[in-house]
Amino acid sequence: MPLYFEDFKEGDQHMTPGRSITESDVSRFAGLSGDFNPAHTDYEYAKEGPFGAPIAHGLLSLVVAAGLADRDGSLDGSAIALLDVAWRFRQPVMFGDTIRARLTVTSKRVTSKGDRGVLVRKVEVLNQHSSVVQEGSFTTMVWLKGHGPAQGRATGDI
Repeated sequence: MPLYFEDFKEGDQHMTPGRSITESDVSRFAGLSGDFNPAHTDYEYAKEGPFGAPIAHGLLSLVVAAGLADRDGSLDGSAIALLDVAWRFRQPVMFGDTIRARLTVTSKRVTSKGDRGVLVRKVEVLNQHSSVVQEGSFTTMVWLKGHGPAQGRATGDI
C-alpha cells in the first residue's frame, strides 16, 4: 500500500534492510557503466592504493541505497518523479561491506498544482560498523491522497 504526501511527517525516520556489496556487483556495475577504473577492478593496482584493496564505485553504492530506500514499496504508486539528488561520498565501500540507509523526512511542501507535494529526505548510508559512508538527500514529487493514476486519474505534466 503506497504512502501519500500526507502520510509523511517532518522528522519521520526509516531504516532500510541491509545489502552486502560483492565483487560481482562491482564487476557488473563496471560493465554497465563502462567505469573500469583500476581502483575498482584491479587487485594489484588497488593493493598499492590508499585503501589496500579494491573499492566499490561510489555511484554503485548510491544506486544500491536508492534501491534499498524503495524496497519497502511505500512510494509504489504514489511517487511521480525523483527531482533531485544531492550527495557526498565520505568513506569507501569495500567488497563485502553491508550497507543500509537511514532516511529522515526533512521537509515537505504542497506544489502550486495542489494535487502533489515535494518531499525531501535526508539519506545516510551506513556500513556494518554503523559508520556513515555516504550521505545526501533525495527530493521526490509525491501524489496527495485521492490523486494520481492509482485513483483513476491521468498523470499529466510533472
